[in-house]
Amino acid sequence: MKNIRKILKWALLILGAVIFMLPFIIMIGNSFETFTFSLPNPPRLLPKEFTFDNFKEIVNVYHIFDYFGNSAFITFVTTIIVIFISALSAYAFAKIPFRGKELLFKLYLFTLMIPGVLNIIPQFMLINQLGMIGTRRGLILLYIGTGICGNTFFLRGFFEAIPNELIESVVVDGGSHFTIFKKIVMPLARPAIGTLAILVLLGTWDDFLTAKIILGAKENLLTLPIVIHRINGQHATKYGLVFAASIITLIPVMIVYTINQKFFVVGGIGEGAIKE
Repeated sequence: MKNIRKILKWALLILGAVIFMLPFIIMIGNSFETFTFSLPNPPRLLPKEFTFDNFKEIVNVYHIFDYFGNSAFITFVTTIIVIFISALSAYAFAKIPFRGKELLFKLYLFTLMIPGVLNIIPQFMLINQLGMIGTRRGLILLYIGTGICGNTFFLRGFFEAIPNELIESVVVDGGSHFTIFKKIVMPLARPAIGTLAILVLLGTWDDFLTAKIILGAKENLLTLPIVIHRINGQHATKYGLVFAASIITLIPVMIVYTINQKFFVVGGIGEGAIKE
């Protein structure tokens, strides 16, 4: 009976993996297909005529690696700053008693309940008043401002699971909060920090709407999602180019996730391990 259950479980897992991977495989196959304005029907897993023309055009005509650099810079800076500020904020909420802490944290949570679409106009007006529309720093500032609250909430739960005895031992030895944060909290929170870093990185790398609103039509500042949207065209879509650009965009994401996927597993059990 156990063997049957195991076989059924693996069969369902394999079936689910195939279903989720099928669109991705079709995208890869069509990215090597010859030029066409329509997708083959029924879809083909392998190209009828294998060619690199779509990738050559994406690189040589659309200069996708220029925009790749924009996305990489914005994503890297945003991820580092958001993680650092969110970790400091989460530590304060989790381990430092101060007046109004719970009220302030509830205000943090309240901002998470507001749909992001409703914030677009006030965010644009604020960045415009700061004179940062059409700049990388304006976009990075907006990403940081909108990311801190949710990420603080994520990390606070992990930090609260760290035994107070560890922190008290550092205080007895004359350590400051910065010492506690650097020597105790951050090393123990590596799984949570790693998981959060991946989530922030993916969210920033894939963002289209905010980047489009803040960067506008500044050609030299555009990010990859905006460029891929442009390739769609006004009257027709070159699917081979769209798929080729999408694959180039996905490569760094897949590399980062593959290297750091252990954080998702360790991060999920880390809190229980600390408590034990």
